[in-house]
Amino acid sequence: MVRQYKRVLVAFYVLTDSVLAMWAFVLAFGIRFESGLIPVPRGYPPIEQYLNVLPFIAILTPLAFQFQGLYSLRRGRSRVDDFFAVFIGSILAVVLGVISTLYVQAYFASEEAKARGAYEVSQLVWTLFLALTVLFTYASRETVREVLERRWRAGIGLKRVLIAGAGDLGRMVADRILQHRELGYQAVGFVDDRAGGDHIGYRGLPLLGTIHDVGEIAKREHVDQLYVALPLDEHAKLLDLMEITSRECIEVKVVPDLLQFIALRARLEDLDGLPIISVNDVPLQGFNSWLKRVIDIGLSSAAALVFAVPFGLIALLVKLTSPGPVFYRQERMGLDGKAFTVYKFRSMYQDAEDTSGPVWAHDNDPRATPVGRWLRRLDLDELPQFLNVLRGDMSIGGPRPERPFFVDQFKHRIPQYMLRHKVKAGITGWAQINGWRGNTSLEKRIEYDLYYIENWSVRLDLKIMWLTLVRGLFQRA
Repeated sequence: MVRQYKRVLVAFYVLTDSVLAMWAFVLAFGIRFESGLIPVPRGYPPIEQYLNVLPFIAILTPLAFQFQGLYSLRRGRSRVDDFFAVFIGSILAVVLGVISTLYVQAYFASEEAKARGAYEVSQLVWTLFLALTVLFTYASRETVREVLERRWRAGIGLKRVLIAGAGDLGRMVADRILQHRELGYQAVGFVDDRAGGDHIGYRGLPLLGTIHDVGEIAKREHVDQLYVALPLDEHAKLLDLMEITSRECIEVKVVPDLLQFIALRARLEDLDGLPIISVNDVPLQGFNSWLKRVIDIGLSSAAALVFAVPFGLIALLVKLTSPGPVFYRQERMGLDGKAFTVYKFRSMYQDAEDTSGPVWAHDNDPRATPVGRWLRRLDLDELPQFLNVLRGDMSIGGPRPERPFFVDQFKHRIPQYMLRHKVKAGITGWAQINGWRGNTSLEKRIEYDLYYIENWSVRLDLKIMWLTLVRGLFQRA
């Protein structure tokens, strides 16, 4: 039943995306040539010329969205994730549309069709099409999301979840499900081999039996999904659960503790026919690494131009209000554990660390100048790090770089700490936009850093940059 529902919803999305894209293309033509809002110095092309392109739009737009994973339905995908998936998918649709029409025009159109430009499309029409497609598609998905979330809040169409493991990890899963009813999940209870002990459930969710009872409980409770949240020393029981659930139509999801289990994505390799699992594989390699570098250079160059005047004013303010250099240089650890020099606007008195030594920064730091406190509060002291990005020492998005002095301490105390150096350090990161910055839990910060490394994508980087800007402007304490 669940799979049939997914197929229907995916079919609905494909159909509406195709129709809305065609409507956006026609509307873009109308705005460009028929509305009178934009001058047309080169004459009005016939509407038939643009109608020839509609079949390409109808096919290539859903194809581009498929590449972006928009038809892989996931409850819990955020609105920001949806927006950037639609945005990047729409850009890809435009690129595919331009390439396809040029190719058809060059190799398949008749001489008469080539002469009249049967598949030529104005660049402004493509731009308007991009904007309208993003608007229409995102609005349609938000409408569907709102309808579904209302149904789920009303208890309609919920996925029933059984949690294997009543310990801390299982309770974390239960907390998330209970706190977010809009995701459409309903926890029915726990199974745990400690059923006969002092465990009697959690937050009103009963302990229904032992792990060996999963098959019977799943039938009785009409379970759709099983979340395996067992402690590390009980992971051998996962094989039993897989065997039991293989006889039922149940989705199985494993919830590892990132700080106790394999922290990064595993990849299967081949050694002359012998399967080898690489447990520290990261997606940010090869072409992805090159693509991220291109984006970093482009955005950092733009930032350098945009912030040129504020940059100069801050430098002047720092110089006039306290003796010492404008910039503060400090050694940090970056990609592959290699040290580099990070640049910041000086926010402390000159030689402030001569007596204190390396100290973790905190609010009301007595070493900070009055201007420095203001710069730190607004994160303006970090602006020179765009120069680090242009030099290749850092990236815009990534784990924040730490001083070698502290790294030597943390790597012995925090499991998997050094894995954060698998990518370049960043000006902003996934941990920071989720509130784990400054004097907060290092364990949680590492957990979010490792999530970023494992799940890196252009879309995730754009999301981090956007949320950094929004939360910096509107949610600053």
